[in-house]
Amino acid sequence: MTDTGLTRLTAAAMSDRLRDGDLSSRELVEAHLALADRENPALNAWLALDGAGARDAADDADARLAVARDEGAAALASLHPLCGVPVGLKDLVSVRGGQCTAGSRILAGYVSPYDAHITERLRDAGAVILGKLNMDEFAMGSSTEHSAYGPTANPWDLGRVPGGSSGGSAASVAAGHVPLSIGTDTGGSIRQPAALCGIVGLKPTYGRVSRYGIVAFASSLDQIGPFARDAAMLLHAVAGRDERDSTSAPLPVPDDLLHLPATDDEAAGYLRGLRLGIPHEYFVAGMEPGVEARVREAVAALAAAGAEIVDVSLPHTDYGLATYYIVAPAEASANLARYDGIRFGHAVRDGDVLANYLATRGSGFGAEVKRRIMLGTYALSAGYYDAYYLKAQKVRTLIKADFDAAFGAGIDALVAPTSPSVAWPFGAKLDDPVAMYLSDACTLPVSMAGLPGISIPAGLSDGLPVGLQLIGPAWSELALFRLARAYEAITADASWRVLEPPGLAALRAPAGIVP
Repeated sequence: MTDTGLTRLTAAAMSDRLRDGDLSSRELVEAHLALADRENPALNAWLALDGAGARDAADDADARLAVARDEGAAALASLHPLCGVPVGLKDLVSVRGGQCTAGSRILAGYVSPYDAHITERLRDAGAVILGKLNMDEFAMGSSTEHSAYGPTANPWDLGRVPGGSSGGSAASVAAGHVPLSIGTDTGGSIRQPAALCGIVGLKPTYGRVSRYGIVAFASSLDQIGPFARDAAMLLHAVAGRDERDSTSAPLPVPDDLLHLPATDDEAAGYLRGLRLGIPHEYFVAGMEPGVEARVREAVAALAAAGAEIVDVSLPHTDYGLATYYIVAPAEASANLARYDGIRFGHAVRDGDVLANYLATRGSGFGAEVKRRIMLGTYALSAGYYDAYYLKAQKVRTLIKADFDAAFGAGIDALVAPTSPSVAWPFGAKLDDPVAMYLSDACTLPVSMAGLPGISIPAGLSDGLPVGLQLIGPAWSELALFRLARAYEAITADASWRVLEPPGLAALRAPAGIVP
């Protein structure tokens, strides 16, 4: 198989071939590094490729696999399926000895002294970390245009955004630079870029994955999750209790995440008898007709396969956007107070302490981060806390109650659009922050409620991907993956499933040298 062929394998197929011994992790890593290095100048998905570290990790994984093959089937079965499989990390995940910029100049030059919890889990599983991926600064944005290191392009059209804030994580998977990547979702930053790039992206239940070692944006909302074409095995590797994170839930991680139905017939059978709710509030004003059409077609396909479709109402959905943009900036203003030029990262030292502090933050933070810090500081200020932040938290409770009522009435999952539009051209929303914020209207309420949601490909509109969002009750990630797998099965013959992102044709350039 050619190097290009290796980079189009799913993670599950890579895992099977690694265990069989007809493919080495080193071969996989070399193929992915070469592709990423060659195409990244145009895509700008990667902020750093760690060629040396990835090769060492691949060699270690090959050694583990060789020992297990010698010891027999039980030893092979004891290895995690991710052993030897390449993974990319959003550049707010701490990796000992590596950069962690969070897409900001204020952390330029910062080297992490420790591993995040999920980094430890990935190393334990034998996964190979290829490098760090581009993102909106401190995860604040919906297009990855707010990265201090330049925007990431969408592999489907290099003149359009990949979504955000985890745009680099989504684009790298869509381009085949890596089969799996890690993103974070505060208000939709996994699901929305997954939709715009035509891949799978899961926001787990708040607390399912430890946030230890993740650069914080809004602590009551941030959650780590996987991007992939088969994401369940990555969630299995990183989820679970971590005593260093008090919000990490002491719940077992289902091993069945590694055993989703292998055949389309078995997968499709999961739909029979399911009650799926369609919240009319998610078909927002201004939704592109092509997006709504693809989502309605997906709902019809689910119904034809045996699911019961029920119209439901989530009446406080319309307050999700306003509530989020009080709570999240307020928490951001507190979390980002630590970036003062004294302890780490970018620093200006030309004046007294106060002058240096103001100059450091003024030159280190970008416009969107400053905007949200100001909003959050205002909402928390004396005289406004009760009117804004406290009231927003009360509305947040009502938003969660809407979901609880729907699931309590026997709805197994909700089905909705992920994004009201397909990927838009660079610059189209930069001068109108509110228009940018509205792009997350379908994902914000789920985040406010702390619930799991997954975006899966549902066809194309005007030649660009459309995402279908599946929302479940707390801790229902396994059920959501089964539902996603069922939809994949009933649309297996759809012509759009075999299409490659056409923007990649423009990314052919002379091979460079991987650092």
